[in-house]
Amino acid sequence: MQQTLASIHPNAQIGKDVVIGPFVTIEEDVVIGDGTRIDANACILKGSRIGKNCHICSGAVIAGEPQDLKFRGEYSTAEIGDNTTIREFVTVNRGTASRGKTVVGNNCLIMAYSHIAHDCILKNNIIVANASQIAGEVEIDDFATIGGGTLMHQFSKIGPHVMIQGGSHINKDVPPYAVVGRIPTVFAGINLIGLRRRGFSAEQIEEIQNIYRILFNSGLNITEALNKIEAEVADSEEKRVIVEFIKSSDRGIVKGK
Repeated sequence: MQQTLASIHPNAQIGKDVVIGPFVTIEEDVVIGDGTRIDANACILKGSRIGKNCHICSGAVIAGEPQDLKFRGEYSTAEIGDNTTIREFVTVNRGTASRGKTVVGNNCLIMAYSHIAHDCILKNNIIVANASQIAGEVEIDDFATIGGGTLMHQFSKIGPHVMIQGGSHINKDVPPYAVVGRIPTVFAGINLIGLRRRGFSAEQIEEIQNIYRILFNSGLNITEALNKIEAEVADSEEKRVIVEFIKSSDRGIVKGK
């Protein structure tokens, strides 16, 4: 471990080859994995669980108390997976009694000035661009990209491989593989570039497009469209992911154009 002028609680668990910059604060009940770098003036507060080979940049605050009036000081954590980068002045609050933890997964990039509120669950390979504000108990699935300045309502769910345009206001769930944007936010197509980069075949992409044509362009309501999709579209993993997401949505999904 390399550290200079940092305040490190003796009970903090610091892994091998961790680099800690000047004026960093690391409280008790903190675990930091091997090979992680903590830059100057970052605050790693009690309840932090940081994985291996992460980079926590200057001014970031991990495991700050939840900004939730229902919080009563209960024990909770903020957990950062392996190979994740938390850029300057990001705040990741720890959980409440609701879930007990806030999670940012592996291989994520959370850009400067973004906020991840209590009890959020961000899975793996997610990008959150600058100054996005993610409210409590939001769930974001694998390979989602959140454009800069996005405002996300509490309890919203974002499906896998989603692309959200910068400056969007998210108050409905965003189904898998979709691109959404504009104000008010609407479905604007599927994430063609992202899907191609991740190895989806032309046939898989065409099937996803066909499902969303039925969903948004057939003139049917959501229940009718789902019935038509289940009856007429061949079974596949992509169909299953889309249908299950929509059926499990409590807030309802974004509208078509």
